[in-house]
Amino acid sequence: MEELLSGGQFDNLKEGSIIKGTVTEIRNNEVIVDIGGKSEGIINANEFIDVGALEIGEEIEIFLERLEDRDGNPVISFDKAEQKKNWENILNKCEEGSIVSGRVKSKVKGGLIVSIGVDAFLPASQIDIQPPKNLDQYISQTYDFKIVKINTERRNIVVSRRELIEEQRLDKRRQLLKNVQPGSTRRGVVKNITDYGAFIDLDGLDGLLHITDMSWGRISHPSEMLKIGEEINVMIIEVDRDRERVSLGLKQTTQNPWDKIEQKYPVGCKVSGRVVNLVPYGAFIEIEEGVEGLVHVTELSWTKRISKPGEVLRVGQELEAIVLGIQKEDQKISLGVRQLEENPWDMVKHNYPVGARVRGKVRNLTTYGAFVELEEGIDGMVHVSDISWTRKINHPSEALKKGDEVDAIVLDVDASQQRISLGMKQLSQDPWDHIEQFFKYGDIVTGKINKITSYGAFVELQQGIDGLVHISQIDEDRIEKVKDILAVGQEVNARVIKIDHNDRRIGLSIKAANYDFEELAAEVAVYDKIKSETDLTSLGDLLDEATRL
Repeated sequence: MEELLSGGQFDNLKEGSIIKGTVTEIRNNEVIVDIGGKSEGIINANEFIDVGALEIGEEIEIFLERLEDRDGNPVISFDKAEQKKNWENILNKCEEGSIVSGRVKSKVKGGLIVSIGVDAFLPASQIDIQPPKNLDQYISQTYDFKIVKINTERRNIVVSRRELIEEQRLDKRRQLLKNVQPGSTRRGVVKNITDYGAFIDLDGLDGLLHITDMSWGRISHPSEMLKIGEEINVMIIEVDRDRERVSLGLKQTTQNPWDKIEQKYPVGCKVSGRVVNLVPYGAFIEIEEGVEGLVHVTELSWTKRISKPGEVLRVGQELEAIVLGIQKEDQKISLGVRQLEENPWDMVKHNYPVGARVRGKVRNLTTYGAFVELEEGIDGMVHVSDISWTRKINHPSEALKKGDEVDAIVLDVDASQQRISLGMKQLSQDPWDHIEQFFKYGDIVTGKINKITSYGAFVELQQGIDGLVHISQIDEDRIEKVKDILAVGQEVNARVIKIDHNDRRIGLSIKAANYDFEELAAEVAVYDKIKSETDLTSLGDLLDEATRL
């Protein structure tokens, strides 16, 4: 006791030095060590890799931080003694770029603390290829690390596990690029997903799996089939060793459903499917995964006038159809829905024979004619040239309007083209076949002016026939403008001076209404001369011009 009080034995106990101590007791969470001082020191059991390997009475080296704490007990550390001893050893044996083994001790801000004999810092960005979200999973795990930085002044070391992984991946990448062949199958992990595809990690080499090579069927986004971290089998489609790129295929690992399409779905067979897309010209029906057929809008109904498929179909709807045609090379199947029902046009020739008189409602007007609904879905068309024997109709709206009930004669039936030609003028006899019964040369006629042109005026006569009064036949005096003398709706008396069967044209003269036959003959001669010299247009052309004025 006198020796201790004199401090003789404490001369060997210097703070900041490594000393020897004897294990006197091993508890659940701590180890008691006698260092030969006034009291024993306590070391946390976590500082030992395997506290169970310690024995009571065993001599160990420890680091003396302080001789006494507030309670008079020495502050000692086994771990710091190991680090102090190992620091010099690390500096002697290791340098930046060296590979060392270490155990992850704890988590700190920005990364992990790794014991490699001394504490080293492992930044979170250097733990793995992708920075992990959960660092706790690495604690107490042992890995190889690469020393990336040694700071002797601050006595700290920075290590990286990621660089080792990347180097290993690079070696694997080179080996894979060297040995991989198109057509072979590999297992990989989905690393990243984009709008156009997914990148697959082939254990060191990333390959692109394009969205078009994921499925034989229709998908709008790769996430419909894959998720990050998923393991899949893929086929090597193309290898570009110069650019170190690999193209992959997923659908190629299964049989192409189009290989035996004609045997599975022969023309004329009935199929069931689901509407997967609607476009202005039709609907795409998925018959099986990777096989879609198109129902054109014209194949939806025999009689309904469907302008777009959305009027009768919706995406996701189940329906049946008939196979109309297959183009295997283009991977196209034509389908029809209306073929499931009887075609009403098959009975059209029976129901509407040529020459039959029919009645219907004007449904639509076009530039070339009027469509008349004979029954639901069955239209006949009256061409503008078949509306009137005597009038030149430029547009059907001149004689008809939508909703009019009209009678007509069936002129022709083409069931294959779903066309029925109708005629309205055929309801009566062509007055030009017997024009002499109504008009003769020299007759005095009365009518109303219905059109005025720069050439003359048209007079509506009986039987609906128009006669033309040329500008030269209006008055004895020269006339500059017809409208200065005549007006639409005005009633006039005129004389027939020309009947032209070929051109279906009647020439009239107002000024010759009171001529005798000698004067009339002279006037006709003058009229014929004018006609030959001025190249008068036909009655139809003049009617066209009158319509534009």
